[in-house]
Amino acid sequence: MAKGPVIVITGTPGTGKSTHAALLANESPVPLRHINVSEWVKERELYEKYDEEWQTYTVDEDRLLDDLEPLVAEGGLILDWHTCEAFPERWADLVVVLRCDHTKLWERLEARGYPLKKIQENNEAEIMQVVLEEARSSYAPEIVVELESENMENLESNVTRIGGWITTWLKNQESS
Repeated sequence: MAKGPVIVITGTPGTGKSTHAALLANESPVPLRHINVSEWVKERELYEKYDEEWQTYTVDEDRLLDDLEPLVAEGGLILDWHTCEAFPERWADLVVVLRCDHTKLWERLEARGYPLKKIQENNEAEIMQVVLEEARSSYAPEIVVELESENMENLESNVTRIGGWITTWLKNQESS
C-alpha cells in the first residue's frame, strides 16, 4: 500500500502552486514529499534545450516520467507543475487546479520580471481556463478540484481542505 496519496497541484504560472505545495507538505496529516517539477527538470537536466525567447526549458517528458515513476510508485508525493497532462492518469489520486483573477495574475508575473510576451500568454491561458480544461480532459472528473488562489485566506483554506481530503483518502485505504 502506498504511504500517502499522489497529489498534482497545477495551474497557470503565478497561481501559487509552489506556495500551496510547500505549506501542504508541512501541514499534511501524513508525510508528503514536494517536488517542484520545473526545478526537478533543471537540477536533473531533463530537458532538450533552453528557449531564450520564452525563458524556459523544453522538457524531455519521457525522461521526466521515467525519473519520477519510482517516486510516484512509493506514494506520498506532491507534484507541483504548470501542466498536468504529461502525467499518466494512474499516477494521480487528486489533481488540484489553482485559479487566479487575471489582473492579480498579471501583477504577480510582472513582479517576477517575466517578459511582456510571457505575461500575456500566461494571462490569456488563465482567462481561457487552459490548465483546468487540460486537467478535466486528462483525469476522472471526481479527482479534479478547482480552487481559488488569490490571497492568504484562500491559501490556508485550500491547504485545510486538501488536508481533509488526505485524511479521508487514508481512511479509505485502510478500509479497502
